Amino acid sequence: MADSIRLAKRVAELRACSRREAEQIITGGWVRVDGLAVEEPQFRVTDQQIDIDPGASLEQTEPVTLLLHKPIRYHTGQGDSEHAATQLLKPETLWIEDIPGPVAAKVRPLKMHFTHLTACAPLETSASGLVVFSQDWRIVRKLIEDAATVEHEMVVEVTGDLAANQTPEGLNRLSRGVVVKGVAASSLKISWQNETRLRVALKGAQIGQIQKLCEAAGLQVLSMKRIRLGGVSMGKLPPGQWRYLRESERF
Repeated sequence: MADSIRLAKRVAELRACSRREAEQIITGGWVRVDGLAVEEPQFRVTDQQIDIDPGASLEQTEPVTLLLHKPIRYHTGQGDSEHAATQLLKPETLWIEDIPGPVAAKVRPLKMHFTHLTACAPLETSASGLVVFSQDWRIVRKLIEDAATVEHEMVVEVTGDLAANQTPEGLNRLSRGVVVKGVAASSLKISWQNETRLRVALKGAQIGQIQKLCEAAGLQVLSMKRIRLGGVSMGKLPPGQWRYLRESERF
């Protein structure tokens, strides 16, 4: 058997390009080894059939942003535990209805899309809804450093002293908000979606803030779902699935 070499070296020979360019072609998902896609430049090959897509681009892959519908019990913190939300980010959980969209022609699920992701605008473990993971420093800055300017929209199911809080006076008390860690939410807007469900929109949202807001009004939170961050809506994205942020979307 012939000595094995790195796939990047073989692609560089076949393509007559630099090793760096060969690595970009491989990580971009343009190379197949005996018919199977391989995205690791360090993959060892001998005499296998190497096919390079004629449309292979040498351009550096742009950083991506992934939108996940996080189910309850999953956390958005660091780590790779069973209930880390990042465990749901994989090719097979890409929302199938997103594939025919305008982004599909430009973005294909690649292994590199699931590395070096920053969780932006964390969400309570007990809550579900829109969570953002990004490789794009501009989006990370917008959602973390400029968090006070981004509006969160939540749907909150509650129980408790419902009647008192459904009067104009009660709704006014709810809308005053509470202070968490010395910071009060800004632009707080609250309305009743139905008899037991609140719709809450606020800027500068913090973990635990909505629960404290409800407790101060004699309400207990049964469930929370974030349906929008800034100008980006979760829409019909199913629980446990994700999609790419589209070029037209802005937080």
